[in-house]
Amino acid sequence: MTKKKNELLEWIKALTIAVLLAAIIRYFFFAPIVVDGFSMMPTLHTQDRMIVNKFSYKIGEPKRFDIVVFHATSDRDYIKRVIGLPGDTVEYKDDTLIINGKEYAEPYLEDYQNQLIDGPLTEPFNLESIIGQPTVPEGHIFVMGDNRRQSKDSRHIGTVPIEEVMGKTSLVYWPISDIRLTE
Repeated sequence: MTKKKNELLEWIKALTIAVLLAAIIRYFFFAPIVVDGFSMMPTLHTQDRMIVNKFSYKIGEPKRFDIVVFHATSDRDYIKRVIGLPGDTVEYKDDTLIINGKEYAEPYLEDYQNQLIDGPLTEPFNLESIIGQPTVPEGHIFVMGDNRRQSKDSRHIGTVPIEEVMGKTSLVYWPISDIRLTE
């Protein structure tokens, strides 16, 4: 009887430790997210399931072109691509991204740009016209969805405070047929 009781106690301890470890890992390090909508097409598809690395920005800062998840509202998270970092000037002219006066290629947009016959993928803008100042404020990032015509991003909601960023994501784990790392 004592042996069965000890075995049951060991199982309870093991399960408790496993649940605690899973909770700690999910809360502090990694969390699943489901892509909801078409704003990151063609890179991400609606209902793709991804892992958010919450730890990456606890030891570092967002980098240009990272795909990040952030709290857009108290009950809604967005997934977008980092375009502008604190202190950057950002503008779009002739469907070309210009940051701090330098043109940047966006290979993740090439398929969409090549399919267009009715104007640019990204309408021309500069930061001054969107946020009322020429540079991304300190402690903020400027984000955009890859599906520029269908994305509610910093052009509409303004810059995103870095403290609202949950983390970086680059691994699609579901559907199984689409497992991949994103760029």
